[in-house]
Amino acid sequence: MATNAEIAACFEELAVLSEILGANVFKVNAFRRAARAVEGLAQEAASVPVAALKEIDGLGASTAAKIHEFGASGTMSELEELRAQVPAGLKEVLAIQGIGPKTARAMWQELGVVDLATLKVAIDAGKVATLPRMGEKSIAKMKEAIAFAESARGRIRLGEAMPLADALVAELGALSGVQRIAYAGSLRRGRDTIGDLDILAAASDPAELMRAFCERGEVARVLGHGETKSSVLTKSGVQVDLRVVPLDRFGAALMYFTGSKDHNIRMRERAIAQGLRLNEYGLFREGAHGEVPDGAVPIAAATEEEVYAALGLDWIPPTAREDRGELDQFARGARESRVAGASAVRMLALADIRAELHCHTRASDGSMTIDEIVAEAERRGFHTIAITDHSKSQFQANGLDETRLRAHIEAIHAARERFPKMQIWAGSEVDILSDGSLDYADDVLAALDWVVASPHAALKQEPRLATDRLMKAITHPLVHVIGHPTGRIVNGRPGLEPVMSELYAAAKEHGTALELNSHHMRLDLRDVHVRAAADAGCMIAINCDVHAINDFDELRYGVLTAERGLLPVAQCLNALDAKALDAWRRKKRP
Repeated sequence: MATNAEIAACFEELAVLSEILGANVFKVNAFRRAARAVEGLAQEAASVPVAALKEIDGLGASTAAKIHEFGASGTMSELEELRAQVPAGLKEVLAIQGIGPKTARAMWQELGVVDLATLKVAIDAGKVATLPRMGEKSIAKMKEAIAFAESARGRIRLGEAMPLADALVAELGALSGVQRIAYAGSLRRGRDTIGDLDILAAASDPAELMRAFCERGEVARVLGHGETKSSVLTKSGVQVDLRVVPLDRFGAALMYFTGSKDHNIRMRERAIAQGLRLNEYGLFREGAHGEVPDGAVPIAAATEEEVYAALGLDWIPPTAREDRGELDQFARGARESRVAGASAVRMLALADIRAELHCHTRASDGSMTIDEIVAEAERRGFHTIAITDHSKSQFQANGLDETRLRAHIEAIHAARERFPKMQIWAGSEVDILSDGSLDYADDVLAALDWVVASPHAALKQEPRLATDRLMKAITHPLVHVIGHPTGRIVNGRPGLEPVMSELYAAAKEHGTALELNSHHMRLDLRDVHVRAAADAGCMIAINCDVHAINDFDELRYGVLTAERGLLPVAQCLNALDAKALDAWRRKKRP
């Protein structure tokens, strides 16, 4: 079955190739909107009728037809036609900073540039200098951008980027004269992978801040050093951009550089509809000819809240700024009208989590004893901990056979006397085998307080087999949670691609929770899955998959992903109080 990721990639490629061939901007943008729409779907786009696809924001008759064409043939005829017209390497040329579609087209048709290698040859031969607006400075920047493209790392995981950004913001924020500082971009939005780090600051002495930034010991190379913007490449291969803005414009700039690009477009459209203009400097009243007059004073700029308020919106959390209908959802009064006569739905926050329901001790592949892991959970203010060491099929993780498991259950229960304030459950992370059966027999499962069933092997199964496999575990009467349901590793492997809509329906019907595994290498369920599962009425367990004490800190990444999925606090198992959580657990233990 065609996956949404494959279809979205085709639309993105259609957009790039169309740009190179000089298509009008409306057609290019239509392809990009279609890619975003497909990425945001919880169900497989190719299985949705054309008539229903056409009703989805971002799709139309033409793009809906292309989706079904790809589902039937594995390709799109228009995409194949464009591929035949454009050298494949031009896509990487277009990705170089400073090279737009018109320039890439000119390089190709006039200079014979077909990839980065031929671009470098054309530069060295002086041919690029013959093109319009290609002076020495432009060519120097182009060389630098090519070198960076060839040497810099690709997108890094959220859990790698955020500690870097936290440390940098703390270090620079401690300098005298720094008035405000924050990270922006896709990191602030909680994306599972990050390209560059974007840091925004207001400072009384911008030059001193820029000097300190460029001279940090972590800097491998300074890519650019200016009065208001500097860029560096760190020794770990991450590009970091620092921008300095006026303090009274910080909110507008933070909104702009947080993005996403598509959210910003929607915001600008909303401003224009109200006779206003929005940019990184603020929200302005437009002049007589629809422009921002020179010297105009913004009506809102200092904080994000005041900019949103001036446009008739409640403040939109950065994690929700992905052009997935958030402007309608956060319009003033919209949420209240949807819940008329009832209390407003509250979204999950980090402070709501009070239980860890998936962790491993030294009995399998963890580094802590039972007492150490329970003590750490207690220190963090949790009321419940579930010890879930691996089952026997995970031999490489020292999985427990039935004899060791029964002894382990007794040891976990014995810890209750030493920690009377904690609710401690003896559980297991039980393998879902390739045929959907579980790694322990039912009588063994029944002896456990808590069962997390997870796929670890055969993670390239065909979607139908993967769906049937997971459905067997979801419908099993003794399973509480499906752990990291797709088994994906961020930047590592895609994992299973089951029909998620069927899993949501079964999970709701059988009272089985789906896990959002917080570890930054997993983040599985993904954000779009969380949103669709929540809409379907499922319960979500947000767990850290703890193996070592620092793994408890992974919780922030799971909660960010839950925020991106707009998960209500009432649908998070880990946010229930101890009594309610135990009552939910007992439903699976007749």
